Amino acid sequence: MKRCTASLKEKARLLEKELYTLYLAFKHPETPWYAKMIILLITSYAFSPLDLIPDFIPILGQIDDTLIIPMGISFALKLIPKNVLDECSDRVKAMQITGKSRCIGMLIVLLMWLAMICLFLKIIVDLLL
Repeated sequence: MKRCTASLKEKARLLEKELYTLYLAFKHPETPWYAKMIILLITSYAFSPLDLIPDFIPILGQIDDTLIIPMGISFALKLIPKNVLDECSDRVKAMQITGKSRCIGMLIVLLMWLAMICLFLKIIVDLLL
């Protein structure tokens, strides 16, 4: 079981690095427009609440999370020129994501969710009154 958990943690770290590499490549001026469009599509699909296959369908619902998104990331990485990809990968390797930066990131996400919930509640209260 520990072996499986370690493997999943390693894959999660690799995915985190690939996503950050994509982010840096998206901002890079030498990245072609079509690669930027694919990166934008993949990230918006990954963070979108809408799925091609709804998650409530057993097994099939998780296919998009476990297959489509990683395949899209792989495809986007292949569209980025090698020199840009190498430069972005080197920048990711040079950066160390510390516990402090993770906490700050979590805090930002939590604050965004809190703001959205407050806005949603305000809209509901305004509609009811």
